[in-house]
Amino acid sequence: MEGESIFDEDVDRRSGNLLRAWREHRGMTQEQLASAVNTTGSVISLLEAGDRKLSPKWLYRLAPALDTTPGYLLDHHPEDLPDDIIETWSSIPQAQRKHAREVLQTFRHRTGTED
Repeated sequence: MEGESIFDEDVDRRSGNLLRAWREHRGMTQEQLASAVNTTGSVISLLEAGDRKLSPKWLYRLAPALDTTPGYLLDHHPEDLPDDIIETWSSIPQAQRKHAREVLQTFRHRTGTED
């Protein structure tokens, strides 16, 4: 449709399964997640089912509540990722994550696996 980006279509196509998977992975109910992002359980249900658009705005609200990133909500099922890395990242205080990311990126540069 006119005015919609490929990103929006991609978000809509994959919105249901991974949001629910991440919520369940974190041991949260729909109501708990809703409370964390200041909405209702009904809205979370609609987002998980794909009946409501999982827009970039929603991704940026939901990701921190699920201790992940918007990109991971879209592209990675939590069961496909090493738990130790996810848990370690989740335990880093938000104020220190930028520094932690920079430190990790130095390893990528040293090993020659830069994107």
